[in-house]
Amino acid sequence: MKKRPIDTTPFDRKREPPKQNLFIMPFLWLWCWLMTRRGRLRIEKVRMEGLKPPFLVLATHHAFLDFYVTPLCLFPHRANYVSELEGFEAYGEWPYRQVGCLGTRKFVSDPALVRNIRRCMERRGILVLYPEARYANVGTSSLLPPSVAKLIRYLGVPVVTINMHGNYLQSPIWNLKKRGGVRLEANVQQLLTADEVKKLPLKDIQQRVQTALTYDEYAWQREKGLAIRAPWRAEGLEHPLYQCAACGREFHMASQGAELYCTACGSRWRMTEYGELEGVNTPTRFSHIPDWYEWERSQVEREIAQGCYGVDLRVRVQSLPNAVNFIELGEGRLRQDGSGFFLTFTEYGAKGPSTLHFPAQSTFSLHTEYDYRGQGECVTLSTPDNTYFLYPLEEGFCATKLQFATEALWQRATAEREKVSASNGKR
Repeated sequence: MKKRPIDTTPFDRKREPPKQNLFIMPFLWLWCWLMTRRGRLRIEKVRMEGLKPPFLVLATHHAFLDFYVTPLCLFPHRANYVSELEGFEAYGEWPYRQVGCLGTRKFVSDPALVRNIRRCMERRGILVLYPEARYANVGTSSLLPPSVAKLIRYLGVPVVTINMHGNYLQSPIWNLKKRGGVRLEANVQQLLTADEVKKLPLKDIQQRVQTALTYDEYAWQREKGLAIRAPWRAEGLEHPLYQCAACGREFHMASQGAELYCTACGSRWRMTEYGELEGVNTPTRFSHIPDWYEWERSQVEREIAQGCYGVDLRVRVQSLPNAVNFIELGEGRLRQDGSGFFLTFTEYGAKGPSTLHFPAQSTFSLHTEYDYRGQGECVTLSTPDNTYFLYPLEEGFCATKLQFATEALWQRATAEREKVSASNGKR
């Protein structure tokens, strides 16, 4: 079989966004209904009566199931969707454009995307954006980038939010096997009118959106009394919970069946049918999974504050320049310190290695995966014209910890920049 030649042509980010193909919409809605039928999806709508396009939709991002729930929430309207290029590569650019997708890269500044979103509004359409830009690691909401409020003000159209529940619990990112016993809900509300978008301060707009898209799936599970009885329900939980809550050792957590345990000290916890952790041979300490997760974050923040955080690891590098192909780039080196990421590798067709710098002040967060297409943990770093998928080649690589550090370093850099701006303003 003839090998397909490697295509390095960057994805055309400026291409006009297509409307969803009218003829495939009945089939799309039927497929979405079939995929959510098991969860008996219930949709609640607030302040939506009489609302007509154009408007912007901001939705929570739990799992792939989100892409089936959202079209049903907007029925009978068509919409455009902002999507990362992985989907274009996996399913094909033509099908993805037929369902109205606009391609972009995660956690980069993309003026071309903003212009395309504006075009969707100008032709009286609907644009769906998942501002968290990645699946929830432990079923809780992420801090949204401040650019969200700026985009809302720029577009000047009503804003609708969709806060979904159950999607993460049915298929968490750390173990994608489907779980039974989970029903699905979605709250759809007109959060801001066009008039409010024009008059409210950016800070208030940002806060309203952040509040509307806040969720805690394990708290919701307990509130609804949903039992998940899968005997393997804790398997994979060591990916987000990588640090032992008993001895404090990192990267020694493992799981089997319904139990999470530390290979260093032997402490074990059992995950109940209602998503709580119970100590088996050790005090529980964190019964609520997100509390353990946030404790880990605080440990990383402390390392950074003490000046002792740093990562320098060998990694395998893949690039995704377009919707056509991944390109294997061999071994590289990933370093992270207080100034951001440094990725050293040899670009396809280059004679020797070079280093890309991703500054902390412009890297709001990090895209993490726990078993990307069966290849294990990875993180991605992007430029406007390429995305680099980085896989570990040695111990010490932890996608969750890298994400925590990235977010903490961005917040520190942002605070320092604001402090300097305030100081200059007083002169």
